[in-house]
Order: sequence, then C-alpha cells, then structure tokens
Amino acid sequence: MSDIRLNRLANVLVNYSTRVKAGDWVHVNANWQSVPLVKEVVTYILRAGGNPSVTLESSDLNEVFMAQAGEAQLRWMPPLDMHMIKDVNAWIIIEAPENTRAMSNVDPTRQQIRNQAYAKWTEIYTKRSALRELRWVMTNYPCQALAQDAEMSLADYENFVYQATFADQVDPVQYWRNMHDEQERLISWLAGKKTITIRGPQADVTLSIAGRKFINSDGDQNMPSGEIFTSPVEESINGWVSFNYPAIYQGKSVEGVRLEFENGRVVKASAENNEEFLLSTLDIDEGSRFVGELGIGTNYGISRFTKNILYDEKIGGTFHLALGNGFGEAGGLNGSSIHWDLITDATKETEMHVDGELFYKDGKFVA
Repeated sequence: MSDIRLNRLANVLVNYSTRVKAGDWVHVNANWQSVPLVKEVVTYILRAGGNPSVTLESSDLNEVFMAQAGEAQLRWMPPLDMHMIKDVNAWIIIEAPENTRAMSNVDPTRQQIRNQAYAKWTEIYTKRSALRELRWVMTNYPCQALAQDAEMSLADYENFVYQATFADQVDPVQYWRNMHDEQERLISWLAGKKTITIRGPQADVTLSIAGRKFINSDGDQNMPSGEIFTSPVEESINGWVSFNYPAIYQGKSVEGVRLEFENGRVVKASAENNEEFLLSTLDIDEGSRFVGELGIGTNYGISRFTKNILYDEKIGGTFHLALGNGFGEAGGLNGSSIHWDLITDATKETEMHVDGELFYKDGKFVA
C-alpha cells in the first residue's frame, strides 16, 4: 500500500510547483531509488494532459564517469541534455542518492572541467528560468543515504520530509499559498530599498540591493521551500561573514568557512577543514569569487541541519550567501559555472538593517 503522503507530494509537484497543463513536455530527472514517487508524478502529469519523459540516474554511475572519463570526454556534453533544456516546458528533479559522498574523492579540477562543459547549458537554463519559460522544481525522495546524513532513521526522515513539504496535510497546496502571502508582504516592504547591513557574531557585512528584486521562494522551484532571496549588486559587498553550518558542495563538507569581501569580491577565504577545496572552487572562473545570492530562511518548521541544501538554506533563523551564478529574475548579473550556498545562524545577537531601519532581529522578522 502506497503512502498517501507520497501521492500528495506528487500532486504538489505537478499541479502547484510546475503547473503542468495540456500539451506540456514535462521531463523528470530522478534517481532510480525514487521510482515510487516518479510513478505518482507521471500519473499526475498524464491526468493534467502533459507529455512525460523520464531519465533515471545513479550517483554510483556518475562517480564512475567522473573517475574514469578522459579530458575530452569530460568536455563532451550529451546533445540530449541541450535539447531538453532548450525546449522542455516543465522539469521535475527528484534526488535520492545511493551515497551522498560518491563524488568526494573526485579531483576538483575534473569537476571544474565538467562544469565548464555545461556553461552554455547553464546560461540557457538560467535565462529560461528567469523568464519563466521553464517551470521547474527540485525535491528529495526519502532514502537511507539522506536519512543517514541527517542522523535519522528512515522512518523519522520520511516524517521530516513530508512535514517540511506539508505533504502530511490534507491540503498541502493551501499551506504553500499561505507561505507565499506572508513572504510577499516582506518582499513588498523591501521593494525600492537600497542597502542591507548585517551585524552579529557571524557577520559584519554591508551590501546593496538597489535596483534588485527579492524573489518569493514559495515552493514553485524548491520543494520544500521557504525563503526570500535576491542577487546583491555585484561589486557592493564589503565586510566579512563566518558560516557556522558546514558548507557542502559536490560531496565535500567544508567547515568553519570565513570569507572577507572588498567591493564584492572574496579577497580572503579560510576554512577549518578542506580549505584547499574551498580555494580551488573560488578560482573556477571569473564569477566564482562574487556573490550571486543573499537568501533569508523563513521555514521555521525546518529546525535542524540535515546536510542537504534543499532543506538547510530554508531553516528559519538563518541567512545564506551563494558564491557564483546570480539570478536574472532578481536583476543579478554575475555569471559563473558554480552556485554554492553557504549558511550561517542569525538567531543570536544578530540584526539586519535596511536603509537604516531594523528589518530582522535574532532570527525573526520585525518589519
């Protein structure tokens, strides 16, 4: 007997997050372990009149490729990938890795080559997403590897996932609509503002949002969601930020990251572990030392760190900066083959002032 929460989550992904309509080409990228959810998703796509295609993937197979491919093979991108990102109407990504550390021993330079091979793909994806020509959403299917990373049993992790996505509710769509309304109120308050200053034990940083737009992340691209975010003016950030949550990227966990900024650029970076990986990632391309995103987590139902950015960047009482690619829909101009979110706690003795007015204090909005 299938879990009713799985059915509700599939309904949200198809009929709320990506709003599938008759005639849409809907591509589903999924790990093979998530087939139970894929079946529910395909059923809802068909009911909506959409045309589904499915690619099942494996983190183990990805590791084989990254470990054994020659440089020419790393620089080759399957034409099918470009065809999909150019023409698909909706894209649903379901992650359920067999091993979240499968890529941890891959030479970072090999991953950099692979990222560069997908630079044009990333450009098209970013543009179509910004114009809302491409409707997409990413979610997780509860699996043992993710549960182990979160230090939970699989049953407890399933409960965590379904609570975070409101799939444990009879009408999860209404819950997401309510979140949208509250975040829209905050975004309206921020409209037209120019300068944000964040000060506390983890940060002393100032940046400009002049001419930039905050985006309401209400479950239409990430599921779960719960954040408001923007792309700061690229050369405006000055100061420092320490990130007291582990920064996980491409299977590596970098702890104790501290970044210093001058005129938008990271000029000094350190970490308590895996510092070499941090520094090499910062030098991937011209845009990787600039910030593409400032995000503020608003999902207070996600109260614990699970080593999964899909949930962790939404934790209520945190903010994050992302190195690399910016968001065109927010006015962002920074281009990069990376987008690496780094999260820090803001619940203690931390204030955000916007144009001199208190907006956020100790993890809560006061505006």
